[in-house]
Amino acid sequence: MSLFHPLPAYSVTSRGKVLDLSQPHIMGILNVTPDSFSDGGQFNAIDTAIAHCQKMVNAGATIIDIGGESTRPNADTVATSEEVQRVVPIVKAIREQYGDAIWLSIDTSNPIVIQAAFAAGADIWNDVRALKRDGAAAMATKLDIPVMLMHMRGEPTSMNSLAQYDDIISEVSAELKARIDEVIRVGVKREKIIIDPGFGFAKNYEHHCALLTQLKSLQVLGLPMMFGISRKRFLSEVLTRSGVPEVTETRASERDAAGTAAGIFALQQGASIIRTHNVAMMQQAGALWSQLSDYNKQNTNN
Repeated sequence: MSLFHPLPAYSVTSRGKVLDLSQPHIMGILNVTPDSFSDGGQFNAIDTAIAHCQKMVNAGATIIDIGGESTRPNADTVATSEEVQRVVPIVKAIREQYGDAIWLSIDTSNPIVIQAAFAAGADIWNDVRALKRDGAAAMATKLDIPVMLMHMRGEPTSMNSLAQYDDIISEVSAELKARIDEVIRVGVKREKIIIDPGFGFAKNYEHHCALLTQLKSLQVLGLPMMFGISRKRFLSEVLTRSGVPEVTETRASERDAAGTAAGIFALQQGASIIRTHNVAMMQQAGALWSQLSDYNKQNTNN
């Protein structure tokens, strides 16, 4: 079986722009928080955020994902006004510098935050709670904004206790489908939806292994996929189980090679967007995958 199947021919539109998802896209993570698990406090000032955005764009990111509230377990709750203040000035500053050349995604579950961010120039809503908060689906409908719906059970504070599945592939697929159907009933357009399997949320080591090896099964949902595993605990568990002393104990930023490999596995199985902290490393790996895919296509057709 070939490792280089073309990505599904999907696209999404926002603000009159078209994002062609038949080609891989790298989503660079820009946390403007004091407490995110990997880089909290590093980029929550406008100058450092812009500098990091520039670095990721130069390295190949086509989407920047801006988050003003950490979703790590036991993270502090952020007031709506504080989240808006963290996110909106960054959106405005990036939009002023880049115009429409870059796509901006907002990692939030708060409909008021996304409304303010959209007014400032954001393009995509990345919601780990899949529009479950009051008014979220209605706001997505009103703004007519592309939305990333992630699979999670419960909340970040309770999700680990809900990581119990008989068949994780079929259950994640069914639960995503139910959520997709529900938001469509509220008014969200199907062509505006991107799915996210939710690595790191309500899943243990075995669940992650099953999901990552069978990710292609989620193509049955008929929607583009975003994949995000960058620096997450599963990668630490993988490295610990390797038994190699040099990597058995790692900080989050030391897991990028494993995360990049996982990103390639996701591309092979139809994920169009890879969300990562280390854009340069993912760009290098993605360039190899894309060029081998093109070579394979040309030589298969000849």
